[in-house]
Amino acid sequence: QVQLVESGGGLVQAGGSLRLSCAASGRIFGINAIDWHRQAPGKQRELVARITRSGSTNYADSVKGRFTISRDNAKNTVYLQMNSLKPEDTAVYYCHADEFLEGIGNNYWGRGTQVTISS
Repeated sequence: QVQLVESGGGLVQAGGSLRLSCAASGRIFGINAIDWHRQAPGKQRELVARITRSGSTNYADSVKGRFTISRDNAKNTVYLQMNSLKPEDTAVYYCHADEFLEGIGNNYWGRGTQVTISS
């Protein structure tokens, strides 16, 4: 099992910044990638950013150039630095881990953290 705990959400004005954290614990050695997803009211959950075991990253077009995903292996934590925030970034942000171990794939989700951007 893998446990994921998000933190760092809040209310900021448009143009501001936030840094989200996703702390992973448990059976983390089988994790292939960790990503951030978000879900706005009335919308489907969407992938925002992803970082793989090798360190490669990718981003949704809507956040490229504004968001940066990174990790601190010593702390088992993945971060999402969000700059130049817009009202349309308002959503619950979820951390997700993709595990593949002994031929079995598993997915783990955190409980989410609310991000609200005021105009």
